[in-house]
Amino acid sequence: QVQLVESGGGLVQTGESLSLSCQASGRTFSSYAMGWFRQAPGNQREFVAAISWNGGSTQYTDSVKGRFTISRDNAKNTVYLQMNSLKPEDTAVYYCKASISMVTVVRDDFGSWGQGTQVTVSS
Repeated sequence: QVQLVESGGGLVQTGESLSLSCQASGRTFSSYAMGWFRQAPGNQREFVAAISWNGGSTQYTDSVKGRFTISRDNAKNTVYLQMNSLKPEDTAVYYCKASISMVTVVRDDFGSWGQGTQVTVSS
């Protein structure tokens, strides 16, 4: 099992950018598909973005397409989420997830999760 630690959250204004990082422990990071989810107060946790083990495939939820970019560096055991043109509705706790495939990493169930990092976008 892989352990995940997110960082990079904070408070920004509408239209600004923020970059999240997720550092994974273990030597098998490169074998995992990785994903980002978020949960706003009173809402269910929702899928944001995912990337395959080698970075060759990515997926995004419609509301972030064109604004967010997921990437990974297997040599550094790290996955990133670059968030541009942020909106107040992007405010949430952002979670990193590792799973065995792209099929499972986009689901809000089986996998390894980080503790989350808060992103707040003020209007």
